[in-house]
Amino acid sequence: MSDEQPSVPVFCDDCGTTTRVPLDDVGEAIERHNDQLHDGEEVAQVDPDIADHLADLVVDDLGLLDEE
Repeated sequence: MSDEQPSVPVFCDDCGTTTRVPLDDVGEAIERHNDQLHDGEEVAQVDPDIADHLADLVVDDLGLLDEE
């Protein structure tokens, strides 16, 4: 079993870059990139398809849409 934590793709259209960032660090990495290179403007982001998929998994895991 690997000790490596999952990573997610982060891309920046303005810079033309894509990188994979460990899941635990993604928020700080995006904020740091945007602060340093884009005056805090929210340019870099997690791939929207991945973000949507993760949100769906969380909703399912927490049972937020389960009818009682």
